[in-house]
Amino acid sequence: MRKFELVLLIHAHQPVGNFDDVFERAYASSYLPFVEVLSRHPSVRMGLHYSGPLLEWIERAHPEYFDRLRTLAGRGQVEVVGGGFYEPILVAIPPEDREEQITRLADYIEEHFKTRPRGAWLAERVWEPQIPSSLAPAGVRYTLVDDNHYLGAGFELDQLYGYYISEDLGHSVKVLPGLKSLRYLIPFRDVGDTIGFLRDAAGKHPGGFAAMGDDLEKFGSWPSTHDHCYRDGWLEHFFSALEQNSDWLVTSTPGDAVDSHAPLGRANLPTASYTEMMEWALPAAARDRFHGLVQEFASRPDALPFLRGGIWRSFFTKYPESNLLHKKMLHVSHKIARLARSRRRDRKFRREREEATTLLLQGQCNDPYWHGVFGGLYSPHLRTAVWRSLEHAETIADGLAHRERHYAEAAQFDFDADGHDELYLTSDRYAALIAPDDGGTVSALDFRPPNVTLINSLARKPETYHAKVRNLPAAQSGGVQSIHEQTRVKEEGLDRLLNYDRWPRNAFRLLLFGQGRTHDDYATLRLEEDGALAGGRYRVTDLSSARAALASEDSSDWAAAKTFSLRPTSAGFDIACDVSLRRTGPGIASVNIGIEVVINFLAPSAPDRYFESDGRRFPLRWAAAVPGANLRVVDEWQRAAVTIEAPAARQFWISPIETVSESEDGFERIYQGSQVMAVWPVELAAGAEWKGQLVLHAAALA
Repeated sequence: MRKFELVLLIHAHQPVGNFDDVFERAYASSYLPFVEVLSRHPSVRMGLHYSGPLLEWIERAHPEYFDRLRTLAGRGQVEVVGGGFYEPILVAIPPEDREEQITRLADYIEEHFKTRPRGAWLAERVWEPQIPSSLAPAGVRYTLVDDNHYLGAGFELDQLYGYYISEDLGHSVKVLPGLKSLRYLIPFRDVGDTIGFLRDAAGKHPGGFAAMGDDLEKFGSWPSTHDHCYRDGWLEHFFSALEQNSDWLVTSTPGDAVDSHAPLGRANLPTASYTEMMEWALPAAARDRFHGLVQEFASRPDALPFLRGGIWRSFFTKYPESNLLHKKMLHVSHKIARLARSRRRDRKFRREREEATTLLLQGQCNDPYWHGVFGGLYSPHLRTAVWRSLEHAETIADGLAHRERHYAEAAQFDFDADGHDELYLTSDRYAALIAPDDGGTVSALDFRPPNVTLINSLARKPETYHAKVRNLPAAQSGGVQSIHEQTRVKEEGLDRLLNYDRWPRNAFRLLLFGQGRTHDDYATLRLEEDGALAGGRYRVTDLSSARAALASEDSSDWAAAKTFSLRPTSAGFDIACDVSLRRTGPGIASVNIGIEVVINFLAPSAPDRYFESDGRRFPLRWAAAVPGANLRVVDEWQRAAVTIEAPAARQFWISPIETVSESEDGFERIYQGSQVMAVWPVELAAGAEWKGQLVLHAAALA
């Protein structure tokens, strides 16, 4: 009788823009010891997938690791599995980019390991029914999703010990169901529990196989897992147990498993990801209700598969910053696609177009587009790395399209697909996205020559786990657990940071508030500013290549007008916001008028990023109310500086934007930039008008 098989597909990834020391720690704690243990057990076979950014780092930093993988692959112990090179969510990028991502990783694997991959890892196991039409034409024969995908389609767990054929428009791919039970057993429970699970499955499904796809980082990089897997020997014991049970159990690579078994049938799978991801995608209030519903039906395993969370694309609704990043990516992709249709064939054009394409693909790395225990949306360095790649790609594409060294143009269209037009002003020096329907603010501001994105912050908003932050003691129990079962905090007192923004963290927001309000109110988001002026609708009254004029529509007591002017300078560019505010309501109003900008230079404790005021330097996490009409923010690492000038302003109010988020290391506070508001106290009678200006001077450092 044919032996039962265990099919493991282990996935390793580090995102674009991650710190080199993070790569190195993951390599030392997980990637290297895992293959060292695997090498000592030649009968244990599996699939290994490494994302492109990680492979490129390993090739540069530890080329000897490739020799280990070649040895394992050469003796048939390891199948190197493909996917999208920069680990994109395939359904979220254009079809031509999907093919390019898959082909690039397949080419890389073939070049370095002398075999072309048969299968593809799906980033975050995000599946939509049209996926086969992207995988099969790119040469992908199989992939793996979670059992959750199958259960949502009405399959029973006992039907998932093999694989199925999924088809779209005549394109078919073999799809292995990865079992959640194995994900939670390996490596967090006793080895005997896993062997017992497999023995039971073998008795019920003779000749079948059980598959699991999960992260290599859980074998050493997740908290407590390095000692558990290597010092305490869990992985060695697990591989030895597999060998000791070889009379009835063998391991197989996923490619060999699908080649040696007939399909169990067809499977038309719904849009899904793993269960935790689908819960993370829900808005906070809905997630709370969903979690309560799951608890209510905990004793009904027959019903639980039909309690499903959101879909991965819901992150674009939940987080406007994710949506903006995604639409920036699509905008750049369309520009590069137009270049691909160009008749130009000169060497310089082809070289720069190829560079722009690579930068675009890097900008499709999935991590900063979502947030859960994993995901990098809350990580400014990951978000910025992807934005910078897209910014650089767009700068190259615009330069090739215009040919002239200097250019400026403006367009009005729905950039972020929210049903409202934005204004997009671009030149060889800058790209500014103005949102008339969000207070006439600037939602994105790129400084092109040094390739710096100046805003790129994140609004503070309620998250489901904030309830734990308010109630959880810092001391946590020990023991090894799945990352989804742990609760850790990296510092005490995080609950004091749980303040929530009324508006997206855009620049040049007009804030009108009472003169009794203080800097502390500003820092804790208690200004109670006029909502119609701050976040209401502004109509466009004029638009030219470097100028945009807008007027407020929603306020009953005030009429505001904003004019944005952009101009190149020898060191960079200036963007000026001229504001006029007229009192249309009755009586005299004593108010403070503020114009706010947001600047994110990422590293609040680094000595090469700082504020300059009155000849003194202050760290980026600085909070203060300072007199004067000029303030400078410097980033020596990115070689850029911003001077904020507000003629006749009484003070600048400065406060860090800090979020409290959940990661694999626990709850932590993260600096998301600084909000800086120029403040003018004024008294305005009915019909009176105030005029003010705030100018942002962006300069590249020598």
